Amino acid sequence: MSPKSKVQSPKLRNVIVVCLLLTAVCQLNCSIPNLETPECSEARNTVKEFYSYHFGNDMKFTKENLKPGEKFLSNELKQKLASQSDSATDYFTATDDYPKAFRVGSCETVEPNKKVNIQILLFWKSDTRSEQREVRVEVIRENENWLINKVESK
Repeated sequence: MSPKSKVQSPKLRNVIVVCLLLTAVCQLNCSIPNLETPECSEARNTVKEFYSYHFGNDMKFTKENLKPGEKFLSNELKQKLASQSDSATDYFTATDDYPKAFRVGSCETVEPNKKVNIQILLFWKSDTRSEQREVRVEVIRENENWLINKVESK
């Protein structure tokens, strides 16, 4: 090595170390914190999975249409829906005018590790219509799983 490269080597190392430190600090400061409770994060997955399934199938309320999605429902809700007769009104969107899309919105922990309320936004969009409505989904922890227990329109 030449005498000149020995002088540059420590400078180069210092520059590399500073760059690495700045990169690490930026990554730590730029990360997005999860402000949601663990209950909301877990329950949100159940609700999103159920509504994705529900929107991908016939939303008309029949016992036959309900069967495949029962794994997302609490025992209490299954019993309630089993006693209802078939209807054009969908329990999970509270309408017989079926929406085209949904989005899982805000979440509120009602009882830690037991109950949360999740907002579902429902959307209708066509050449002549652009509308949004909301339903609230109560999700409870039952047998170590988060399950939909009740849906109410706003």
